[in-house]
Amino acid sequence: MREHITFGFVGIGLIGGSVAKALRRVYPSCKIIVYNRSAEPRVMAINDGTANVAVPQVDETFNECDYIFLCTPVEKNVEYLKILKDIIKDDCIITDVGSVKGNIHRAVKELGLEKNFIGGHPMAGSEKTSYTYANDRLVENAYYAITPTDAVSKERVEEFTEIVQGIGAIPINISYEEHDKVVATISHLPHLIAASLVNLVKHNDSKNEYMKTMAAGGFKDITRIASSSPEMWEQICMTNNTNISDMLQKYVDSLLEIKEDLDQHKGQGIFDLISESRDYRDSIEDRNNSLISRSYNVYCNIIDESGAIATIATILATNGVSIKNIGIIHNREFEDGVLKISFYDETSADKAVEQLERHRYNVIKRK
Repeated sequence: MREHITFGFVGIGLIGGSVAKALRRVYPSCKIIVYNRSAEPRVMAINDGTANVAVPQVDETFNECDYIFLCTPVEKNVEYLKILKDIIKDDCIITDVGSVKGNIHRAVKELGLEKNFIGGHPMAGSEKTSYTYANDRLVENAYYAITPTDAVSKERVEEFTEIVQGIGAIPINISYEEHDKVVATISHLPHLIAASLVNLVKHNDSKNEYMKTMAAGGFKDITRIASSSPEMWEQICMTNNTNISDMLQKYVDSLLEIKEDLDQHKGQGIFDLISESRDYRDSIEDRNNSLISRSYNVYCNIIDESGAIATIATILATNGVSIKNIGIIHNREFEDGVLKISFYDETSADKAVEQLERHRYNVIKRK
């Protein structure tokens, strides 16, 4: 990569801030210009040394940028494209970090910016948002989809790929059409399924709410992603609606086949379904970063007595382990212990297991 290069960021939330921090770490001599609608992240980026320049609006300051990252909601990115069209220099490359690529590629074509655009999607995230939680390792070892236009030069695609590799991500060069089909299946549809499954329980529970009462453990784990931003997911679904609808129809068809096996008492069909899905799931590579944020849980058998939870919390706190959530599991049909402790990352979970085993607790770690 060139020795001196200028990066611009339109939006520095979790993803934009993390990419900017990673660039600062890997390319310390680079210049970084940032814009964010709210002032606090701009001030933070200047104060922590990530940004060299922070501006209150997207203006001529971005004219010196070699690369500009659009890191706002998917529909807002298109609006900023229109502003940047008359600002950028001829050889500037605009990229984005949106989880849907079709809408911005179409906008790029309409605006005549095809030679200046390389789509991007770092497939990493966190349940925590905003620049406050951005870190320079968020995209490390995460897949990073790269969706260049046909008009952008091969040399610039190679340089951008080198930048992505430099910050520790794993680049995948893919067409924007294929990208949107992939994420519709492995990310967007699962969020809708989780939300609909939660609402199925809500609308079919009795007045005693036995379903809700006994829905701990496995049910909460498989529906965890239903606790997401409605505003964000409305935007995502409306910008990738065709792909999601196509895959949803395939899913509905598969559910109807399962229903037929159940109605006709075809046990072999159910056996084959579980067997095939188990084998395929076990073949999926286990990575720390993914489109759907991970949950790291430790299950611990404890004596049911006063102060038992407090003792464990104290052990972890005194050893610098941050707990995301902790609580007794009353429904233990699929659980390995009575106390469930959740962590934000695998390192914390591993450290917790080490400390608890040192204090002779029987613990099991699950992802």
